Amino acid sequence: MSDPKLLKILGNKDVLALAFGAMIGWGWVVTTGLWITGAGSLGAILAFLIGGILVIFVGLTYAELASSMPLAGGEHVYSYKAMGRGASFITTWAIILGYVSVVAFEAVALPTVFEYLIPNYSQGYLYTIAGWDVTITWAGVGILGSILVTTINYRGIKLTTAINFIFTLLIIIAGVLLITGSSIGGSTENMKPLFENGVGGLLTVLIMTPFMFVGFDVIPQASEEINLPQKRIGQLLILSVIFAVVWYVLIIFGVSRILTPEEMNASNLVTADAMAKAFGGSKLMANVLILGGIGGIITSWIGFYIGGSRAIYALAKAGMLPKSLGELHPKYNTPYKAILLIGVFSSLAPLMGRPALVWLVDSGGLGLVVSWFMVAVSFIILRKKAPTMKRPFKLPGGTSLGWIAMLMTLGITTLYMPGMPSALVWPYEWVIVFVWAALGGVLYKISVNKYGKKYSQDHMKEELARVVEYEEEEELEIKDA
Repeated sequence: MSDPKLLKILGNKDVLALAFGAMIGWGWVVTTGLWITGAGSLGAILAFLIGGILVIFVGLTYAELASSMPLAGGEHVYSYKAMGRGASFITTWAIILGYVSVVAFEAVALPTVFEYLIPNYSQGYLYTIAGWDVTITWAGVGILGSILVTTINYRGIKLTTAINFIFTLLIIIAGVLLITGSSIGGSTENMKPLFENGVGGLLTVLIMTPFMFVGFDVIPQASEEINLPQKRIGQLLILSVIFAVVWYVLIIFGVSRILTPEEMNASNLVTADAMAKAFGGSKLMANVLILGGIGGIITSWIGFYIGGSRAIYALAKAGMLPKSLGELHPKYNTPYKAILLIGVFSSLAPLMGRPALVWLVDSGGLGLVVSWFMVAVSFIILRKKAPTMKRPFKLPGGTSLGWIAMLMTLGITTLYMPGMPSALVWPYEWVIVFVWAALGGVLYKISVNKYGKKYSQDHMKEELARVVEYEEEEELEIKDA
């Protein structure tokens, strides 16, 4: 019996729904009010446009590399080919922090939804974290949701993407209703103040944008499961980012037109209240919006289980993490042990309470931009180091787009540093970063000592040799057609 392999079954709609659903998530429901009150309506839109431009530049470098090397692990493969084993681990471990933080974020977001749907359901006091009471029922909802999403991912990519597509449609329906209703029934006067808290306000929202746009990079992680021409992978990646930029800008525009700043400050769930007001105070329409938000939680949860588990799987296969994490399920063809590991993190997150929402956004965002920086550097190096490598989605202008992406991600990274208006909060957010870095260092050291440096080198040679096989198969299919 041959060893199980990742199933190559994802088509156009699966890939777009996977990336778009992962990028949208729950953040647009719960934090739109914070963006608008923090930076003003136009300030928030500007922050997301700047963040979107950054992500598009980064996405372009990803698009070229993903179409050139369609292998599980994405960043792991590009950074290894460009800079070697150590840089590959740092790049991939950083983005896994981003993915795990999103997964944990959704596990905390789900019980937050229930507070709106079922007032006072939070019962059974456990303890207090950062001034917030954690209860049995509140944490229980997040833990049960985590177990459900873990099970869906465990049982195979076909079931996972089918469920993901259905919930992505739910998000789109709810969002279109909100944007349409608030655009018609709202007022430009409500959008004042256009800017709030000056440059500091804009920067505070700007550092949240990487976390809100993360998701396009799930495509490279799952590229080995995409059954499309290599060039198409790059095209879909960029298209998904553009869709997300438009989505966030329109949501901010719609909410700021329908609700005044005072109404936002008094609201527990700004987008749901905006939906209700846009349709004459309809509680039913508010609940429709919340269902769309729940759809976003599920799609983001699913997407980052896929991304995170494939990144862990790729590192384990290369001997940079315990090799058992690189095993595929004999029936479902999923990296099931990696999925279960992420499930543990996800299930523990609700025990941190609602304050963890902000901690996870910020600390995970730093991991993401560090990884994006490393991908941009890999793009530049590979243009010099491997000029003849086949690039089905080749960018114009030599390395210029890579330099822009690198400098922009470096600039965003500095915003997280101490002394900046938007610096990570001590101790909570920095503790998450330091603990994650220490955990990665220990696991990497143990794995490399156990399996040896040559194991990683031989494995990556085999992986990169498979790229040539994909190219040859694709050329044969084109000739046959």
